[in-house]
Formats: sequence, structure tokens, C-alpha cells
Amino acid sequence: MNTSTFTQEKDEDKHLKEELQWQEQHQMNHSYESEDIQKQDTTVSSLLFKGLHRGRVAIFIDGLNLFHAALQLGIEIDYLKLLCCLTENSRLLRAFFYTGIDMPRQHSIRLRSYEKQQGFLFWMRRNGYRVVTKEFQLSENSKKPNMNVEIAVDMINLSPYYDTAVLVSGDGDLAYAVNAVASKGVRVEVVSLRTVSSDSLIDVADYFVDLDNIKHYIQKDSKMGYNYRALSNSNV
Repeated sequence: MNTSTFTQEKDEDKHLKEELQWQEQHQMNHSYESEDIQKQDTTVSSLLFKGLHRGRVAIFIDGLNLFHAALQLGIEIDYLKLLCCLTENSRLLRAFFYTGIDMPRQHSIRLRSYEKQQGFLFWMRRNGYRVVTKEFQLSENSKKPNMNVEIAVDMINLSPYYDTAVLVSGDGDLAYAVNAVASKGVRVEVVSLRTVSSDSLIDVADYFVDLDNIKHYIQKDSKMGYNYRALSNSNV
């Protein structure tokens, strides 16, 4: 074995060792984060749904609505904590996350934003969420599309299979769908920021949770980030 071959193999071993160390650290971070969520979940349970028989739970999250609510609260949502908080000790049927995707054009900033969003949605799929998306191209005269139709259809179609619907949105346009689901005997809980929530939506819900009251339990720890990286050349 000559010197160049030995050096090359040594470099390969170094890269392999670094990759294994990164994977171990990745797993440790996820383990610590899960432990913290379980500890906090016990505290949240005593505050939100104490004594309530919720049965099978289906969660419907309006991603854009939640994003704007989080901006007003000045927090970043930890979606693992949010899922544990909303599920509590009930049996989770499905957790849907609805969002629009701004299709990239030939602009480096928009391409980077698109890849980052794809990385986030990939992480969501791997961590308990069923992601529903709608593609659009943002222009000066267009508005970002809402996902109210998709949310309403899923809530109604799945209503025979769950006992409690948790709607994370304050959009009053969903009041009719909530009322339709409630008429089938389903319990409906609405989670949103009270200051931007429609009264018509709250009126037809069985239970309302103000995000401002639970923000300390669902916000992301500044010391810990999501374990995902932007995906390049991804079809996710």
C-alpha cells in the first residue's frame, strides 16, 4: 500500500466517522426533545381537556392561519409539542396539515424558500402529520389560496370514523362545515388566537382554546431546532 492510498483510506474513514457522529447526535437530540414533550404534555393535559371524554380524535390544522397567529404571538410553533398537546391521551385517528406551496420561478431567493418549505413538509410527514398542499404562483394581483374546501371535505368525509374534531383555525368560512360535522354527533374543538377568530366559528364549536393561553406549551425551544435539512432536487 503506497502513501497516497493510505491517505485516501484514512480520509474516507474520517468522513465516515463524522457522518456516524452526526447521526448519533441527531438521534440524541430527537430523544431529548421527545422526553421534554412528554413532560410538558402532562402539564398541558391538566389544563386543557381534563375530565373530557374525547374518544377518537382527528386534527385539522390550517397552516397559514396558524402561521399568522404565531406571528402575532411572537412565537415559533413546535409541531411535535402541538400534536401531543392536541391529542392528549386520546386515540389519534389523523392529524392533517394544510398549506399552500408557492411554486418557484427562476429566482434564487424563491428557489431557496421553496426547498426550505419542502424540507419542513418532509419533516412533518415523518413526524405524524398527513400533509395536504395546494400549488400556486404568487403574483402582484393574486392572493394566497386558502384550504377551506379541502379542510371542510376531509372533516365531513371522515366524520363517521372519529369522535372529536380539533380544528386549528379561526376562519369563519369553516363555521358551516363545523356545524355540519356537529350535526352528526361529533364533538368539535376550535383552537385559534381569540383576537383574530371569527365569532361565528366559536359559536358553533363545542369547546374553544385560545392559543395565547397555551403558547408556552407549544412554542419551540430556542435551543433546539427541527431535525431536518433543506432538500435539493427533491420531488417531495
